[in-house]
Formats: sequence, structure tokens, C-alpha cells
Amino acid sequence: MGTHNYNFTEQFEFTGKAKTLSVIAIVIGIAAIAYGFSNHDLHERTFANLLLMGYYFACVCMSGAFFLAIQFVAQAGWSASILRVPEAMAKTLPIAAVILVVIVGSGLYSHNLYHHWYAPGLTDPNSPNFDKLIQGKSAFLNAPFFMARQIIFLALYSFFAVLLSRLSNNEDLEGGLNSYRKSFKYSCIFLVIYGFTQPIFAFDTIMSLEAHWFSTMFGWYNFAAMWVSSLAIIAIILILLRKSGYMPWVNNSHLHNLGQFIFGFSIFWTYVWFAQFLLIYYANMPEETVYFYKRFEFYKFWFWLNLVLNFLAPVLLLMDRDNKRKENSLLVVSILVLLGHWVDYYQMIMPGAVEEHNGFGFIEVGTAVGFVGLFTFAVLTALSKKPLIAKNHPFLQESLNHHL
Repeated sequence: MGTHNYNFTEQFEFTGKAKTLSVIAIVIGIAAIAYGFSNHDLHERTFANLLLMGYYFACVCMSGAFFLAIQFVAQAGWSASILRVPEAMAKTLPIAAVILVVIVGSGLYSHNLYHHWYAPGLTDPNSPNFDKLIQGKSAFLNAPFFMARQIIFLALYSFFAVLLSRLSNNEDLEGGLNSYRKSFKYSCIFLVIYGFTQPIFAFDTIMSLEAHWFSTMFGWYNFAAMWVSSLAIIAIILILLRKSGYMPWVNNSHLHNLGQFIFGFSIFWTYVWFAQFLLIYYANMPEETVYFYKRFEFYKFWFWLNLVLNFLAPVLLLMDRDNKRKENSLLVVSILVLLGHWVDYYQMIMPGAVEEHNGFGFIEVGTAVGFVGLFTFAVLTALSKKPLIAKNHPFLQESLNHHL
């Protein structure tokens, strides 16, 4: 069926311009962080940007593992030939998890993050800083339990991410269905754990920055953002690899599938965003509306840019079937989606971490560039360790002959 000319032992070589640029980006990020910490007045802003990018980094890697698990549980055939890319993202998760735990822990104990609930006297009735609402949440929002949840959740996600990647490697070496069956079983377990804990992870890491406010939709709002971002990254890597002469078996139908997912989940993200906004707007309760008041008052430009990049751009540009199948069109939309969800996380984090908008410049841009470089270096290094195709995947022939 035209599949015998492919080189199933081909490996990606992470050298040259890509490696050099990623290292330069990491150096820029280190310089931006050092600049932020060199000025005491910029510490909160620097920690907020570190949290933004550390969380973004961890979330897309987590979603790489989620992508793998979904494919195994659904017994999907179309994706069998592209699984090495989300596998590389999943293998990077332990690095991202350690970085995020360090950022969260150091920001918490230095009082540069989470000071709405972790500050002296907030739970002491005899203190002038006493906050009855925070005292009521203290059984859940206390530093030891908070950090324990961060470590346990990220450790669990990392364990399953690495496990699924190793099973794929064993499948290459041994053949047969034993590794695939194990992948199916462990994916089922992972999805149950992930489904119940991911909203709590989002509540802890991001929503607790504004501990007086809460939304039961916030976890799924975060899930939509991290999931569509990971789909965009998978699409970008596949397109760039294909342009560089790798993975010739990836065809326009594979891109079409990814484009459909990006299109659909961008609409889902907008639905959850609007539903959360509408309920708070309609209820008109001061303790709820303060969340959007801050974003209207101090972050209005970012508020509207968020909707343009994350809703209008993917919907208008991917509405047409042909655009989902064209490399350049899908590449542009995927980049816009990634930028859009950086704006999305910026909107989530900054009002709770630094209150009013207190500047935008080298710290924001440099930190983002640094983490992009780190992500690129780590993921492409992982990608270069194994052949670019899972040659013994039971549905490989279906994927190689996938046409829509």
C-alpha cells in the first residue's frame, strides 16, 4: 500500500541552528530572570512570570502524556505514526515538574506568590491582618498540604508520562501486543487520576493566587487552555520536521485531524471562558465580579487580545477545510494559539500576583523566550533519542495510509 519506502529507523538529529537558537534563548531567559531579581521592586513581577512560564511548560508536557493516553484508550489508528512527538513532550514532564515545584515553593515561602492566603496573621483571630474567609479555607490552603499536593500530582503525572514512553520503546524492541496492552491499561488508570486531580492542580497553582475568589469551572477552563496549546505544539513540531525532510509519512490528513482538534477545542475554551464570565456578570456579586473588574480596569488590552487570539483567529482561519490541510496555514494558526494562551495565562496570573499592571518589558519577553528555548532543547533532545516512528505499533499501517 505504498508504505515500504519509508525508513522506520530514521532518527531526528538535534544539531545546527535549532540547537544553537534554543541555547541562545535559554541564555536570554536567564538574563531576564537575573535582571528581575537584581531589583527588589521587581521580585513579585519576576516570580509571576516564572510561574506563568513554569506552569505553561508543565501543562503542555502533561497534555503530551494526556494525548498519548487518549490515543491508547480510544485505540486510535490515525495517530500511530506521529506518537513520537507527544512522547518527547511527555518524557520532558519530570524536568518541567521539578522546575514548577521550585518556582511555586520559593514564591510561596518568600511571600512573592500566594500572599492572598499565605501571609502572617491571616488565620490568627488576634492579628490585625486576620481574614475570616482565609481562615475558613486554611484546612485546604496551608503551606504543607499545598506543597504536598503539588509534589504528589506532578510526580504521578510524570510517572505515567515516563511509563507510557518506556512501554512504547519496549514495543519497538520486542514487538507483539504485550506492551500495547499495558499501555492501554495504564492509560486508563492515568486518565482517571488525571481527570480527578487536574482541576485541583489548577485551583492550587493559579486560582489560589486570588484566594477570595473561586470558580468551579476554572479547572476545565485551564484544561481547555493546556490541551489546545499542546495540540498546537504537536502540529508545529510535525510541520517543521516535515519541512526539514523528516517524517515523510505525515500527510495532509494527519494535519487535518490536528487542525480539527485545535478548531474544536478553541471553541470549547471560548465556551468555558464565556460561561464563567456570564455567570459572574449575571450574578453581580461583589466577591465574584472583582475577578473581572481587575481585568477590565488594569488589563483591558490583554483581556480583548485574549479573545482575539484564542477564539477569533483559530475559528476564522481554520473554518475552511483546506486551511486545516495546508502546512503554512496550520503553522500560523498554531503559533497564534500558543501566543494566545500565553496571554490567557498572563490574564489569569498577573492580577492576583502583582495586582495592577506594573509594566511590560524585558522580564516578560525574556522569561518567555527562555522557557521556549528550554522546552525546545528538552523536547527535541528527547525526540532525537529514538526512531521517529513506533514501528511495531499495531495500528501503524492504518496511520500510514490515513486519508480523509
